Amino acid sequence: MNDLKFCPKCGKQTLQWDGEKKWNCSECDYVLYHNVAGAVAVLVKCGDEILLTRRNQEPKKGKLDLAGGFVDPKESAEETCVRELFEEMKIKVDISKLKYLASLPNTYQYKNISYNTLDLFYEYEVAEKFDISLEISEISETVWLRKEDIRLEDIAFDSQRIFFEKYQKQ
Repeated sequence: MNDLKFCPKCGKQTLQWDGEKKWNCSECDYVLYHNVAGAVAVLVKCGDEILLTRRNQEPKKGKLDLAGGFVDPKESAEETCVRELFEEMKIKVDISKLKYLASLPNTYQYKNISYNTLDLFYEYEVAEKFDISLEISEISETVWLRKEDIRLEDIAFDSQRIFFEKYQKQ
């Protein structure tokens, strides 16, 4: 976050990071906020098994993850679930069958920048397992696991580990 030094308004090297959520320019009083980003994670469930993906890119390449991603501008969280499941695995989702489960704060480290996120967890139940067409650039494989077989140390992100820790106790 300290790499950003030049004010986008006056162009001077006077931008200061407050260590949490904004930059201030001491020369022209410009303020640039680094707001929390919305993200979704979808727990696709079939019976007592959950569909997990294996990340094929940084951050956390090789770790297990729930399908999902960042909310785009002018998009609801539920629309993001539908879009991300289709983009990542070509799964067509009935938006009315998404069930909100929880939200947790998280930090997403990407190219030397820490993004604070609010991760929204949804459940989507399917009657039977299905063939998955992967977006290989994002996901290297998918795996169906029972919740008790999920090892928390294999999960990519803190918010998902916290979520699964609580979910496994239910």
